[in-house]
Amino acid sequence: MTSCRVRIGALLLAVSVLAWSLASCRRGDGPRVIDTDRIDEPASNGAVPDERALRVAVGSMSTPKRGFIYYRQLIRYVGRRLGRPAKSVDTKTYAELNKLFREGGIDMAFVCSMPYVYGKEHAGMELLVAPQVRGELVYYAYIIVPSDSPATCLRDLEGRTFAFCDPLSNTGTLVPTFMLAKMGKSADSFFRRYTYTYAHDKTIAVVGQKAVDGGAVHSLIWEYEKRSAKGNAARTRVIERSAPYGIPPVVVPAGLDPDLKSRLKEILLEMHEIGDGAQILKGMMIDRFVHVEDSAYESIREMNRVLSERKVSPE
Repeated sequence: MTSCRVRIGALLLAVSVLAWSLASCRRGDGPRVIDTDRIDEPASNGAVPDERALRVAVGSMSTPKRGFIYYRQLIRYVGRRLGRPAKSVDTKTYAELNKLFREGGIDMAFVCSMPYVYGKEHAGMELLVAPQVRGELVYYAYIIVPSDSPATCLRDLEGRTFAFCDPLSNTGTLVPTFMLAKMGKSADSFFRRYTYTYAHDKTIAVVGQKAVDGGAVHSLIWEYEKRSAKGNAARTRVIERSAPYGIPPVVVPAGLDPDLKSRLKEILLEMHEIGDGAQILKGMMIDRFVHVEDSAYESIREMNRVLSERKVSPE
């Protein structure tokens, strides 16, 4: 576990949707950044030395990192159906993924809802399909604590330590920031110390291990972990659930070849009807991929509008 000084920076007020910067926290000894590099890291997918390879980024998953094997299988499945190689493009953060999108380095991506909202306006992202999970096209932010914590709501974590996910995560950062804003608080004024883990399953792990007093996570990943014998969710419990938000979608560049875009959509929409495709989806606990409208993400835009109007900042 390493030590450094971190803060959550200000939400961009007009042109961009959300940006966060690194600096010192106001309270306590400053935040500890959890060393999560050794927790459930997926194996490298390897490079595909073929210029025709379909480049797919996985910036958001409905499973923990160890479930990345299913995403590798899905990427290979899509490649087989296309009749061309397919490879996974590794990105550590949503900011890196958005940069690659702008630079034309990605053909398709699984992204969180917030990076889609940002990416549609600033990185040329376009909706392709979205996963349907347990019959729903929504998910939630869960505020979690260790199982034996006395906390019963987010307000009980004032003066405690907390784990956010990626700075551009909807459920892992934006939603809890919005919750704090409604209490007239910010991360700096509310928590004694906070950190980023950059993965929801890692947030679950550090909360379960009591490295922090609480955290904000993607509901589908927590539920997946809860059903797994290897999961850390059993050592945590949910104390608050947010309003529902449009589920993290699959996106493509707006300028992608129309024929390729149409074929990718067809492959994913039919996946649940084809044997090996259905098996992959079963492992991911996804019912099927379906068409989704941009309006499904309007509530996220509304959160940003409210925060911008209130000029929310941790300062």
